[in-house]
Amino acid sequence: MRLFTYFRSTASYRVRLAFAYKQVNYQSAYVNLRNNEQNQDYKTINPFGLVPALVTESGVICQSLAIIEYLEKTHPNPTLFLDDPWQQAKALEIAQAICCDIHPLNNLRVLNYLTEALKISDEARNDWYHHWVHEGFMPLEQQLAKIAGDFCIGNTISLADICLIPQIFNANRFGIDMSRYPTIERINRYVLGLDWVKTASPEAQADAD
Repeated sequence: MRLFTYFRSTASYRVRLAFAYKQVNYQSAYVNLRNNEQNQDYKTINPFGLVPALVTESGVICQSLAIIEYLEKTHPNPTLFLDDPWQQAKALEIAQAICCDIHPLNNLRVLNYLTEALKISDEARNDWYHHWVHEGFMPLEQQLAKIAGDFCIGNTISLADICLIPQIFNANRFGIDMSRYPTIERINRYVLGLDWVKTASPEAQADAD
C-alpha cells in the first residue's frame, strides 16, 4: 500500500497513527501542501487534492476515516473499534466532532482562502482559527471529563484518540492555550508517551522541515 501524506497534515497524522498501532507496513509518498503540490499531478490520484490518499490493490481511498475503516476491515487486530456499542458510538462521536466540526474550519486551504482571497490580516486569520478550535474543544473537554481514563474512552484506545492527538498537535502549532483543557492535555501526554505513536509523529516523517 502507498500512502500519500504530508507531515503537518492532521488527517494524514490520523492515518499514520492507525498504521503504526496496527503495525502495518506501507510506502510513503509526500505531497507538500505548502508548495501547492496538491494542485498539480496529484489530482490525477486524488481529484479532491487533499491528503491523505491510500493506494490499494482495489483502488484509491481518499478520506482519513475511510482509510482507517479499511485498515480495520483488512487488519482487524489490534482493533481501534470498541466492542461495547455505546462506547464505540461515543468514540465515533468524538472522532466526527474533530474531523467534521473542528478540523475543516482550520485546515490549510481554509486559512489560505481567508488571507489570499478575502484579504484578511494574519491577526484576523489567527482569531478565526482560535475561535473555532475553542468552540470545539470546550464541549469536547466536558465530554471527556466524564468518560476518559488513560484514553478518550476509559482505558482502551479507540478511533477517538487517533483523531484527537493530531488535532492537539495542530492547536499547539497555532498557540492555543491548552491549559483550559486539562483532560484533553492529560490524554495527549499519555498517548504521546507510547512508543508506537512516536513513529507516526510529524517530526519523525521524512518530509519534515
